[in-house]
Amino acid sequence: MPPLLPKIASPRDLDGMSATQLEQVASEIRDTLCNLVEARSAHFASNLGVVELCLALHTTFDFLHDRLIWDTGHQIYPHKLITGRYDEFPSIRTKGGLMGYPNPEESDYDLFVTGHAGASVSTAHGLASGDLALRPHENRWSVAVIGDGAFPSGVVYEALNNLNRDGKRLLIVLNDNKMSICPRVGGVADYFDRLRMNPMYTGLKEEVARVLSKVPLLGDPTERMLAQIKEAAKAGLHGGMFFEELGVRYIGPIDGHNIKLLRKYLRMVKAGDGPVLLHVVTEKGHGFRPAAEDPVTFHAPPVFQRDTSDRDRVVSIKKSDGRSYTHVASDAIHAAMAKNDRVTVLTAAMCQGNKLERLRDDYPDRFFDTGICEAHTVAFAAGQAKVGVRPVVDIYSTFLQRSFDHIFQEVALQNLPVTFTLDRGGLSGPDGATHHGVFDMAYLRVFPNMVVMAPGDAGDLSPMLDFAIKHDSPCAIRYPKAAAIEIAGDRAPVELGKAEVLREGPDGAIVCGGALLVDCLAAADKLQSEQGIDLTVVNARFIKPLDTKTILPIIDRSPFVVTVEEAQLAGGFGSAVLEACSDAGVSTAHLRRLGIPDVYVEHGDREELLADLGLDSAGILKTCQELAGARAANLAG
Repeated sequence: MPPLLPKIASPRDLDGMSATQLEQVASEIRDTLCNLVEARSAHFASNLGVVELCLALHTTFDFLHDRLIWDTGHQIYPHKLITGRYDEFPSIRTKGGLMGYPNPEESDYDLFVTGHAGASVSTAHGLASGDLALRPHENRWSVAVIGDGAFPSGVVYEALNNLNRDGKRLLIVLNDNKMSICPRVGGVADYFDRLRMNPMYTGLKEEVARVLSKVPLLGDPTERMLAQIKEAAKAGLHGGMFFEELGVRYIGPIDGHNIKLLRKYLRMVKAGDGPVLLHVVTEKGHGFRPAAEDPVTFHAPPVFQRDTSDRDRVVSIKKSDGRSYTHVASDAIHAAMAKNDRVTVLTAAMCQGNKLERLRDDYPDRFFDTGICEAHTVAFAAGQAKVGVRPVVDIYSTFLQRSFDHIFQEVALQNLPVTFTLDRGGLSGPDGATHHGVFDMAYLRVFPNMVVMAPGDAGDLSPMLDFAIKHDSPCAIRYPKAAAIEIAGDRAPVELGKAEVLREGPDGAIVCGGALLVDCLAAADKLQSEQGIDLTVVNARFIKPLDTKTILPIIDRSPFVVTVEEAQLAGGFGSAVLEACSDAGVSTAHLRRLGIPDVYVEHGDREELLADLGLDSAGILKTCQELAGARAANLAG
């Protein structure tokens, strides 16, 4: 057990520690993070990079009085370790354990559950504004820590545009490590690189500015010349002119791994007024050589083992077994690009997560990583589609909803052939409520012209993509974060609005919208073999348009019906079935919907969560048994 870290029950226990002791705490935090990833996959390199910054913030501010927002939130681990959660830390990202993101239910030091990038500046501004309105004399600071990968998000600039009002006690800490998950992209990244390379450090800038401040802006020609020199020097020596012009004082860049220096500048900020942007340069993966050398792999690596004689060396890393839906989708997109030179692929900083590296390397002119800018990505895709390109927008389900308005206005309203491939459609496991992709069916099927598909198994995915690219309207395909399982046997072709009946039986029916089809078939097989109850099983394939010609007669004649979806019941697939039945006058008294109830599902292994929700084969079997038993009892009565 480390000597210092377990004794820190709150950040106040850091008060009075020497610089050497704080460095020791930093080392112990990093070792604790390494121990965690030797047990389970977790966000890693991003947490290694903010250790000193976390300690400096907590030893400068009192965040039971001041306010702290960690943008995106996956770099929250050092913060959790020094805010009273050390003993619980081994449980992080497990069912019933600590969340891998900030969680107000765990600690008063966590203000928001954050899991999406970019909103920290806005929420911190709101905190500062609210405190100024309600508690003007309490001198509370609001601090937003945001990474350079998240900074291009459009909402950041909406916030910056408004900081000149009520931003008096606001600090933005720009954590610049040249990364999001993959290396960051775009003009903002280039701008930060130029700031990093500026040879003039902050102290020199301030000294020059002090001299030039005595030069008047008006007067005779000599004075006017000096004024021009003053403005040129200001632009050249003060790299953060973009922020300064918006009324945000810029300081930096400074070393984000030097606790003493960080505390010096944080105290300087605290002694003045905001809004202030403190540009902090860090290294993603800092302090653990393999993660620093390969921050992409070690962003959220699989379980690894360290060398017992050299703890800074990895001797093995656990590889996942088999192919996932993500791999199947990536291969299908690659094949489509090979066959059709009009096909492009767009992603929002998720090249690695969506397994698109091969596409990027083989087709660099048709691969577009927009950074964490989902709204731009979708509108950009609409522009491509308008001129005849067939763009595939490959984004996690939970992140695509950030572009809702552009799906509506630029894509669906224009009826443009943009294909959306939604990875992590369903329960995403240990990432929890912020990352579960359970709302996509509801938020996509409301749009006219939109086709929404959900493959029942991995064998459906590639044919669905081929269909979507040829179809002259927008299409969405959502699939889970799960192993790619294919159902044996001959399969029906994918045709617009056509379901697939995989087995027929007179005693009831299961209609499945998505990749829980394998569990539905397993439940039906067990009911037939053990109890002689013979069910019909339907692979809906299309959430919209729904195959009413196939599904409604089955519902009408079946003794009971169960709809199954790995999505929110409110507005989802089961709701679509109920709506179709209502429109056709088909009774639904014998129909039961299985899916995600009206709650935010916590984190845990996907299989654990499915079992809790009655969405695994055992849960589906139990529901069918209950409905069959209730019908038998009614008939007997």
